[in-house]
Amino acid sequence: MKQVAIIGVGNMGAGMARCLLGKGYAVRVIDIDVAKTEALATLGAIVHNNASTLPDGCPVVIVCVVDSVQVEFVLPTITASSAGARTVMLCPTIAPEDIERFCASLTSRGLQTIDAPMSGGPARAENGTMSLMVACTDSLFAEHQTLLNDLSTQIFRVSNKPGDGARMKLCNNLLAGINLAGAAEVLALAEHMGLDTKNALAVMQASSAQSWIGQDRMSRALVGDYVPRAHMTLLAKDTKLALAMAAKAGVDCLVSKPASQAFTDAASQGYASLDDAALFEFFRKK
Repeated sequence: MKQVAIIGVGNMGAGMARCLLGKGYAVRVIDIDVAKTEALATLGAIVHNNASTLPDGCPVVIVCVVDSVQVEFVLPTITASSAGARTVMLCPTIAPEDIERFCASLTSRGLQTIDAPMSGGPARAENGTMSLMVACTDSLFAEHQTLLNDLSTQIFRVSNKPGDGARMKLCNNLLAGINLAGAAEVLALAEHMGLDTKNALAVMQASSAQSWIGQDRMSRALVGDYVPRAHMTLLAKDTKLALAMAAKAGVDCLVSKPASQAFTDAASQGYASLDDAALFEFFRKK
């Protein structure tokens, strides 16, 4: 039986676990939230307290935590079990220089690394249609192509250089943030002018203003559904990381800065625990 471990089974990690369980994998899960691992245990996942308890037969560990601080915390535990895990797949959206640093650390311990940030949301993670932006050696990509194909129908081979996956993901998320902030602000404007917001969204999505994230988030916002699929804090984090990356490259992103600030301001004004669709509520009250 194909085996894989997933460290971090929040929205995306849990979706990946359910996807692989449905395809016959033996999936081992680790998370500080017991409720999350217990929910997956009912589907057949094997729960571990930390990566040091993983068996030798588990060749791939997928790290699906939130940020670089959490990656920093779990990596020593993974390296301690290096007799079992040969490859570590890093999926969080973090700074490229952090990916490069983590990859160097893993390599020094005899482990291989796939830089593979993901996009698409929990539903697409679960049905295997999310996007993966993959940077690793050709040999490592070939070795794990079956797993990658089982996780994603949208695999983008970015380069052979770990860190480039993170760079591509931050570019993607910066544009996603711009599109979402624009959709939320303009839909709030339409409401303020007395236009029917459902009709306004329909026009935008059938015309030149169309964006996937605008349609996805604003269709939920218009029915007041702010149950978090992607917390407001995530795009606040990701767009800030993207702007830092741009600044390091000597690029001044004029349009991106106010969009990023909108997520930061919304998070600080009571929307942090809500879905990022709640940016609509933030703009309604401006």
